[in-house]
Amino acid sequence: VEMKNLPILVLLCVAACSAYPLEQTAKNKDTSMDLVQQYLENYYNLAKDAKQFVRRKDSSPVVKKIQEMQKFLGLEVTGKLDSNTLEMMRKPRCGVPDVGQFTTFPGSPKWRKTHLTYRIVNYTLDLPRDAVDAAIEKALKVWEEVTPLTFSRNNEGEADIMISFAVRVEHGDFIPFDGPGKVLAHAYAPGPGLNGDAHFDDDEQWTEDKRGTNLFLVAGHEIGHSLGLFHSTNPEALMYPVYNPLTDLARFHLSQDDVNGIQALYGPPPASPKEPAVPTEPTPAAPETPDMCGPDLSFDAVSTLRGEMLFFKGRHFWRKSHGTVEAGFYLISSFWPSLPSGVDAALEVTSKDTVFVFKGNQFWAIRGNEIQAGYPRATLTLGFPPTISKIDAAIYDKKKKKTYFFVKDKYWSFDEKRQSLEPEFPRQIADDFPGVGPTVDAVFEAFGFFYFFNGSSQFEYDPNAKKVTRILKSNSWFNC
Repeated sequence: VEMKNLPILVLLCVAACSAYPLEQTAKNKDTSMDLVQQYLENYYNLAKDAKQFVRRKDSSPVVKKIQEMQKFLGLEVTGKLDSNTLEMMRKPRCGVPDVGQFTTFPGSPKWRKTHLTYRIVNYTLDLPRDAVDAAIEKALKVWEEVTPLTFSRNNEGEADIMISFAVRVEHGDFIPFDGPGKVLAHAYAPGPGLNGDAHFDDDEQWTEDKRGTNLFLVAGHEIGHSLGLFHSTNPEALMYPVYNPLTDLARFHLSQDDVNGIQALYGPPPASPKEPAVPTEPTPAAPETPDMCGPDLSFDAVSTLRGEMLFFKGRHFWRKSHGTVEAGFYLISSFWPSLPSGVDAALEVTSKDTVFVFKGNQFWAIRGNEIQAGYPRATLTLGFPPTISKIDAAIYDKKKKKTYFFVKDKYWSFDEKRQSLEPEFPRQIADDFPGVGPTVDAVFEAFGFFYFFNGSSQFEYDPNAKKVTRILKSNSWFNC
């Protein structure tokens, strides 16, 4: 930050965005009264000279601020320091104050453009760099999906949203962090320079799950500030100021309150590009739930995932572990909202703990319930000729460290070590997998066998003996 900008930055900081500097003189800040005093000063604009009133029960400035805090955070409004109020004050939270207008910063600052840049200036050591990248990308995506905004990443120089990790010491905004817990992060309203930036307290234990502080959840909240949103009084909202460790990460979505707030600033996303005005085929009816025990059941794709089996069909998939009788039945979108329906192929590369899902000329990478950053990618990037418009099926051969891709009556071998297609391919499926084919809908590996699916039939293939050992119904896994 250039010195000539400092007076403006200080003014902007106090007016629009983060907690007031904590007094460093008092050494013991652990008593309940000190906690209350500091909390109300930092987040509810309690005057600094109200200290003299703190210990008087009828002290009107403090009582009013306690009531304001209780009302904002959805507690019973008593004006008293009951156990629920003190417990709420001790919870980890955002460093941006709660007073002011409820949906946007005072004056409703917003970006005057729809394409914004961001830069991750430095990294926490708690997570691999790609996990930090993925969390930030996912946090941006939740706002991108409900607005006309788009984001791109700068690897150097200035960006609209500069993202950084810092500990207690000064980090360019006169608002040092306060150690583990308490303030998790703070961010600034849209504008030049420091404005729009988001800072994360690196004394927290940042995680991809719920074991510490989930980076995606906090980043999603702070980026809301970077886009112009203020705190929400709705405990279900991402913009509620107190961190909620119980949020269901697998089914995360913005609350209607978040959506209303951000769309009040930027409007809804543009209508998706229309298909040709005159459809060549009648619009299909809403897909029916497939009959798992129907004699004609076929699958779009089959894969393993961390010891379970996934059977994809239309918008849905069945999920079954080897030890259970019943298969669970789910919407694809309930686990992976950005995955398409009607996928073409899926496979698990166990050495990478990653499932790759293909549709058309694109593919996605999944770890657990997280789609990895940087996807979808084009199948061309794997080395396929542009004439290949879709992959029918795929499987990873653990022993040979090869991935086989099946397209019509041929297949390709991809060397996972060299990360390239092998030169002597494609070859005929019928030549190398006798008894299978001529085409393949899906394939996966279990118990040392390859299971190939073609319509309602399934071929159990022994790769060592190079022969089909059994022909089964496709739904033989479902205990029908």
